[in-house]
Amino acid sequence: MSTSNAILEGLHDNSRNGNGSRSDDGFRRALLAGTIALVLLLPGAGFAAEPPAAGTPAKAAVVAVDNLLITTPPPPPNVRRPILSWGEGNGKSRFIPALEIVGFEALLNVYGRIVYPDDVDPNYSEGHKVFSVTPSTAWRHLTKGPWGFDGDSFQVNQIQHPYQGAVYQGFARSAGLGFWESAAYTFLGSFLWEVAGETTKPSINDQVASGIGGSLLGEPLFRLSSLVLEDGKENPGFWRELGAAVLSPPAGFNRHVFGDRFKGVFPSHSPATFTRVRLGANFTGHATGPGADNNVTRNEGALDYYLAYGLPGKDGYTYDRPFDYFDIQFTAVSSRNVFENIMTRGLLYGKKYEAGDDYRGVWGLYGSFDYISPQIFRVSSTTLSLGTTGQWWLTRAIALQGSAFGGIGYGAAGTVHPTELRDYHYGATGHGLLAARLIFGDKAMFDMTAREYYISGFGSTQVDGSERIFRGNASLTVSVYKRHGIGIQYILSQRDASSPGIPGTHQTVGTWSLAYNFLGDSRFGAVEWRPGEIRSR
Repeated sequence: MSTSNAILEGLHDNSRNGNGSRSDDGFRRALLAGTIALVLLLPGAGFAAEPPAAGTPAKAAVVAVDNLLITTPPPPPNVRRPILSWGEGNGKSRFIPALEIVGFEALLNVYGRIVYPDDVDPNYSEGHKVFSVTPSTAWRHLTKGPWGFDGDSFQVNQIQHPYQGAVYQGFARSAGLGFWESAAYTFLGSFLWEVAGETTKPSINDQVASGIGGSLLGEPLFRLSSLVLEDGKENPGFWRELGAAVLSPPAGFNRHVFGDRFKGVFPSHSPATFTRVRLGANFTGHATGPGADNNVTRNEGALDYYLAYGLPGKDGYTYDRPFDYFDIQFTAVSSRNVFENIMTRGLLYGKKYEAGDDYRGVWGLYGSFDYISPQIFRVSSTTLSLGTTGQWWLTRAIALQGSAFGGIGYGAAGTVHPTELRDYHYGATGHGLLAARLIFGDKAMFDMTAREYYISGFGSTQVDGSERIFRGNASLTVSVYKRHGIGIQYILSQRDASSPGIPGTHQTVGTWSLAYNFLGDSRFGAVEWRPGEIRSR
């Protein structure tokens, strides 16, 4: 779709509301400092001081605290066994997913012709109806392009298009293909849609969002779907089949249309996992900058889902396949945003490592897709990062889990306006993340996360503009009864947009939340590998 002449919307915001900025900066610095302090507490740091000698009062105090923090029996070992054969013999096909992707895109085009028969984009479809594709328009896009940036809304480009790519990934994965081969299907499927799905000119940002972001979103959804089926053993039952199909519709389609051919379930190899579901209320007490006066819903309901898959430390678990470690989170809210965030990151290639008896980790190349929309602005990115994830047992009962990443990719950001127009800006993106979780036995966990995005002018229609977005959160979850708990959280989101010769835009949103938590693990996901603790089970 054609090169946009849209202007970075933040450059129109000529006022900068600085109310509360000093306190926000203070919180931001404190959050970053606290997160860095926790994440960078590598095992070697603990060796600076000698541990208390056995039998000393300090040692006795540590043991007493550990005993207070662990009062319930540990969860049983998580062992999942393969169901049938997956990706072998007749359970693998390269032709079927290719045909399905082409058919899916044909159905999307027919749907567009029926629902939007007279839709014409004056800037991007060259006067043609958007869905009135002909061989000549497809050939022109293939041979001449020109590739550019489209004018679709932020939600279309940064949610619907990645999900479209996730469908392609799901078709290929559920037909028995590996991650990288399926990623090629996703990329080529996106390319086919850009060339022959619409009359609008092919779009670089859509190719990134669907062709690359789609794989990074689709793989966790496929693995989640497979995990639901695998936990149901040989006969998952109606509800598990339905849940798996909702998580990955193309996988559900292949299971039911092709009978036993694709009934084999992707083998998880029994990863260590942690699941958390939160249901509660958000209270936005602080919002400044453009849109803060009329675009903010102060009180809203919220549903949050989080899964960490393949946590380091489980004996015998390996990271031989892409996404053998990943985490995924999404938050749905009752305001018009619907999705406040969708975030996933997975290990594409890496190795596990250890330090002493109490630390286990994995490091390597990660791929991530993020979508964050804190009411008055939003940001989305598809990035590749180098990083690490690990766990350190501080005492018998207290564990520290953490992640640190830094990388580059492509992203978009902008202010939320009342109308869904092209109101944001694309560019090459730098992304960094620091996260830590301090687990206190089976009693509580404390989380801190800091993310930063820098949307540059490189690879953009606005080469002089840039945006810097910060997202920090701190939360405390306390167990009330077994896997039921309550939690409180504070999230600070901050955006600064600038361009030469135009006043900058500063926006902040501060939100408290109080929620009921259902936990997938009574130990908050702490992975146990220490022989003495395992024998005590």
